[in-house]
Amino acid sequence: MNPPADNTLGATVIESAVAAFRSNKGWADRAVAQLSDAQLHQALDANTNCIAVIMKHVAGNLRSRWTDFLTTDGEKPWRDRDEEFIDSFPDRAALLEHWETGWHCLFETLATLSAADLEKTVLIRGEPHSVPLAIHRSLAHCGYHVGQIMMMATILAGERWQTITIPRGGSRLHNARAWGQSQYSPDKTPGESRSNSQE
Repeated sequence: MNPPADNTLGATVIESAVAAFRSNKGWADRAVAQLSDAQLHQALDANTNCIAVIMKHVAGNLRSRWTDFLTTDGEKPWRDRDEEFIDSFPDRAALLEHWETGWHCLFETLATLSAADLEKTVLIRGEPHSVPLAIHRSLAHCGYHVGQIMMMATILAGERWQTITIPRGGSRLHNARAWGQSQYSPDKTPGESRSNSQE
């Protein structure tokens, strides 16, 4: 027996959020891997945070937002947000352990959510949020900081930087490869099948 349509849609919303979060984490992980330990703690100027601090903040935010997600306010009384912006980790291993703890909390909680949970309301600093809004708010926050990490890593790595997404000037080749593996092609109208073509 197939699940109700609303349950199917709810499951899709949760699965798509997980996929988007995993993509963001993956980009950040690949960027960080290209930097030396010293570069992780190197700010671009006096008004910017180093990558280690950004990672510390993201992890702290995720732990606070996604611990007891449905039952307690997303801003936990034990969170010290200001401390997150102090570069305090002694080495890469300690930083990565903290980083992984935050993401683990997120993914563990998302795995427990059901379609029915999407109809619930949670609080963030006392402000009501629908569960989908809370998910999107967290995803936007992560995306913002992952973008910072990638931009800073590009600058710090310099000539050693290895492109993580589509390389400059490589869109045509990427699209040709992608379209060769899917039902979509720029010369086909939406919904038109390519099953009879020999492209």
